[in-house]
Amino acid sequence: MSSDSATLGVDGDAVLEGDVRITQGDRTLSAQDVKYDSRTGVFEVKGEVRYADPALQISGRGGDFDPKGGAAFDDAAFELPERPARGAAERLTLSSDGKLGLEGVWFSTCPAAEPDWRIRARSIDIDPVTRNGTARDAAVEFMGVPILYSPWLSFPVGSQRKSGFLFPNVGYGSRSGLQLEVPYYLDLAPNYDLTLEPVLYGRRGIEVGGRFRYLTPAHRGELQARVLPQDSLKSAERHWLRIAHRGGFGTGWRVELDAQDVSDAEYFEDFGSGVSDASTTFLQRLARASWADEHWLLRGELRDFQVIDRALADDDRPYATLPRLELRGDFARGAERNLRLGVDAELARFDREVGVTGWRFDAAPRVEFEFDRAGWYAKPGASWRYTRYDLSDATGPSKPTRSLPSAWMDAGLRLERATAAGGAARVTLEPRLLYLWTPYRDQDALPVFDTVVPDLDYVQLFRTTRYVGADRVADADQLSLGVTGRVYDATGRQLLWATVGQTRYFAQPRVRLPWEPAERRRESDLVAQLGVSAWQDWTVDLGLQWNTRDERRERSDVRLSWRPDAERALNLGWNFQRDGVDQAEFSGAWPIGQRWGVFGKMVYDLEGRDGLERFAGLEYKSCCWRLRAVARRFVSDRTGAQDTQFYLQLELNGLSSVGSGADAFLEEAIRGYSRAGASR
Repeated sequence: MSSDSATLGVDGDAVLEGDVRITQGDRTLSAQDVKYDSRTGVFEVKGEVRYADPALQISGRGGDFDPKGGAAFDDAAFELPERPARGAAERLTLSSDGKLGLEGVWFSTCPAAEPDWRIRARSIDIDPVTRNGTARDAAVEFMGVPILYSPWLSFPVGSQRKSGFLFPNVGYGSRSGLQLEVPYYLDLAPNYDLTLEPVLYGRRGIEVGGRFRYLTPAHRGELQARVLPQDSLKSAERHWLRIAHRGGFGTGWRVELDAQDVSDAEYFEDFGSGVSDASTTFLQRLARASWADEHWLLRGELRDFQVIDRALADDDRPYATLPRLELRGDFARGAERNLRLGVDAELARFDREVGVTGWRFDAAPRVEFEFDRAGWYAKPGASWRYTRYDLSDATGPSKPTRSLPSAWMDAGLRLERATAAGGAARVTLEPRLLYLWTPYRDQDALPVFDTVVPDLDYVQLFRTTRYVGADRVADADQLSLGVTGRVYDATGRQLLWATVGQTRYFAQPRVRLPWEPAERRRESDLVAQLGVSAWQDWTVDLGLQWNTRDERRERSDVRLSWRPDAERALNLGWNFQRDGVDQAEFSGAWPIGQRWGVFGKMVYDLEGRDGLERFAGLEYKSCCWRLRAVARRFVSDRTGAQDTQFYLQLELNGLSSVGSGADAFLEEAIRGYSRAGASR
């Protein structure tokens, strides 16, 4: 203790006057006049007083300080430096374990003495250990206007999770009217939590929803549910359910579950968030278990689908596989381990209400030599494939079979040089060829359960089968040629890459799927891709599929992006496909000055001359809050009808956010945009 003057009594009492300073460890008390009671060990402070420790700073007008207990101050202003947070109280008490009791108090994370937002309450208790605050008879004020009142309010004093009400999500949609969501978060344990999400739709009624998440050392997953007991517009119950789980049991064992269920075909049109939801055709239900070690993979699964597109023809509906068993093996042999032996086998039962059903067994053992040297590689290989069916309701044979060999040679060069004498930048050239031979087998009697032709790209050119799925094996006498070039700077960053490739047919392929058109061609379409990132913050991606016979584009896409940082992003794109897709897209987010920012997106159908999706928003950011307004209009059902939605979001830093709807789709919709970066 130190002071300008001191009067000491024979009984141990003391009066300290003038620039009094009392220090106990890392706690400091400063005042003008202090009286010490030796019997109680309490310091009585008069006039202006200041108290400080690593977690708390207080200034007040008198009070008491007990070095063995706590302290109490009147008309106190306080600050929590680690938070940071601050406020003022008519009466402040500090217990020996650091707990704060505040009466007649306001609290905020804004730095100003008159903050933009604050909690006003009859009392607030703050526990520095649990880092939780509890307010009673509390109101949240924004710009001096109360926006929420609660007789009891709990909030975090830190960045940790905490149970309690989240602020409402407010919006409007032309289909459902006013939307008000009042979520409640339950921090049940460090590794699992639950968010309850009741929603009031002005035109439909009250929906009850929730999301449960869990995480263990071996498992993770979530359960989601949304139920509208009585939709006033539909006069029916509406719901959506989803379960997703991934985990492991012991060495090598893995399990996966991903299943959804929806009440009706129009659910995603009425409650979805964009064009992709509105165009949902079916929902998958999948349960899978697998075991793997260094050489073997054994997998079993059950897969079913809920078809929600009523316009989907019966013959186009997907087959359920109940069950599917897969076995894959891969072994390396030889002194250099360049002899590879492998097998892919599958047994599956395909079921559907309409059409052929039954079992399919497919097995394909293979052998391949790998010669990998500096600058070149070669991989000759061969396989034999056997497939057998056991069918019901088939118009042809009930137990057809197919067997055929296949052989290939995959080879390439890896050439590299410096861009200049002694330069650190590098240029690479990687030519590649794949010769594939597979004899023709008549497969018209075989059903088509799950086989499709994937989009043609550079990877597809160098696959040893043209189809995905075992119902067809394409005959082949062909040579695929391609080349990839890359340019790297001195740091190893890729500045430019380009690739081009095509397949030459020495014999016309004869195997086709029932809906594939018959074509007589000597070469495939030419595919090319180009990526450029040589200019700082700029990237360009180009893709082209060119029909060399008819001299026309089959597919093309262009993407130009400028991303100087996480909160600045501009994207321009164009996607063309001859089957009817011709779309242009623009999206971007950009700050205007220190406080304002704008963002938006437009997806425009050039063929139909109409906007498929568009939204625009404006936000204002202060030091401790952010206000964002968003307007959206998008195609919301298969007829082309459009929905209009509005969101208003107010985020109070350190408390919660009013509305997550506006934030939910921005990172996905705007390439390169980061909410974390925009919040700085």
